[in-house]
Amino acid sequence: MTLKKLFVVGFVAAVLVACSDDGSSVTNPDEESSSSSAVSSSSVPEGYVDPSTVVKGTMTDERDGQTYKTVKIGTQTWMAENLNYAYIGIPYSYRGFTSDSTSWCYGNDPANCSRYGRLYMWVAAMDSVGTWTVNGKGCGYKSTCTPTYPVRGICPKGWHLPDTTEWGTLFTAVGGINTVGVMLKSASGWNDYEGENGNGSDAFAFSALPAGYRILLGNFLKEGKLAGFWSSAEYDGDCAYSMDLFYNSDRALLNDSYKDSGHSVRCVKD
Repeated sequence: MTLKKLFVVGFVAAVLVACSDDGSSVTNPDEESSSSSAVSSSSVPEGYVDPSTVVKGTMTDERDGQTYKTVKIGTQTWMAENLNYAYIGIPYSYRGFTSDSTSWCYGNDPANCSRYGRLYMWVAAMDSVGTWTVNGKGCGYKSTCTPTYPVRGICPKGWHLPDTTEWGTLFTAVGGINTVGVMLKSASGWNDYEGENGNGSDAFAFSALPAGYRILLGNFLKEGKLAGFWSSAEYDGDCAYSMDLFYNSDRALLNDSYKDSGHSVRCVKD
């Protein structure tokens, strides 16, 4: 099925892989539908923002001096690059693999951190140990929590981890769920699908790159095919919501993703 056909049929073939299935929470647009927490829209919704009005800028993370591109889309200002802060506040150990961080470069290759930013477990994205604020303290895997919004989490001072409502506002601003992918995906770097280009138009300068993700056992998957971004909203003790974009679709989904998987982080300004 081509990208155009996926768009026309309204993505009726989407499926959400449940957190309990296989250690991966990635939606596969080609599989038969079961459930989804996608925001739906049949037309350009009220709240759409003209791409010509976006305002580009930069911000610097005072913790490590890294500078990031930013973009103001309507009332929201977003980081236009994935966070690359090397958070070493929570040591990691699982089945003999140890690390001084709960975030990684794709494939453990430092060059991918420069390209994609880091992939964070939800516990790190939420700053569950309360290094900077207590709003997400105690939020982690195999436990439920009641965060106080907004949750700064791993984000720089003055910024926070978006909740699902804020992701929904962005969806509306760029034309609705059916066009989020093409509008927010970068104009290069995405794999082709059945002979069609998987890149987006990047009309709003959000520049979402297909950074892939990491699963608990240490495997890195879907580079070139998937961009997954954490939200601060919990699904249950095992899962939290992520916003996912795909190489073979113009749509986006809000998925219940395993908290112990590694996803990208985009912060939104307070």
